[in-house]
Amino acid sequence: MRLAVLFGAVLALAGCSASWGWYVVDPSTAKGAQNLGFLLSGLGMTIRLSATAILISVTVGLLVALPGLSAHRGLRAASRAYVETVRAVPILVLILWVYYGLPQLSGLTISVFWAGVIALALSDSAFQAEIFRAGIQSIARGQYEAAYSVSLGYRDTMRYVILPQAIRRILPALGNQLVYMLKMSSLVSVIGMQELTRKANELVVSEYRPLEIYTVLVLEYLVLILIVSAGVRWLERRLAVDERQ
Repeated sequence: MRLAVLFGAVLALAGCSASWGWYVVDPSTAKGAQNLGFLLSGLGMTIRLSATAILISVTVGLLVALPGLSAHRGLRAASRAYVETVRAVPILVLILWVYYGLPQLSGLTISVFWAGVIALALSDSAFQAEIFRAGIQSIARGQYEAAYSVSLGYRDTMRYVILPQAIRRILPALGNQLVYMLKMSSLVSVIGMQELTRKANELVVSEYRPLEIYTVLVLEYLVLILIVSAGVRWLERRLAVDERQ
């Protein structure tokens, strides 16, 4: 409601200037409603792209983090090398390399969507690995000893004892990474992904009103990220209640 009032105030104030053309996104006109619909049509792709990438990056991040906690020096070194290498590559460069370079190396045709997913997930997995490593290391040693005392193996100890506790502790960091993923998904527009930013760029080219159109784009991301942040906070409270019970 507050965002709607704010947007309405912006439109009202902007209407005082002849040099601003908020009519281009005015929902009360047929053309404005059509333009708004065009901008919003990229929302589904942004959500699909971000959700798929975050699921893959969490899985890969956990698989990378576990060897990093091993007593074996070679496994720790391999985990560290992966994290440091991936984190050193700018995500935009990684997107371009995956889309243009990976098909030449693999001989496979990669769609724009999956190129974006692979690049985002690969980049984020290094950060997820560090989050999981820190979360698992924060669990007291006594939890391991208690699990081993009831004959639980390493896999069951991680699955039933350590990871549930670690996830509660790292949930805020995971939520931050989801927000980060939503924002970084805008970079996939450079390879033609029809998400929110790409739609806005295309509309700017046809309407020549960058201020008005990009303002709507900012509000779209703002609303989306506020909703995700509220969902993460709700989940944190829910897990905290379950833990107290």
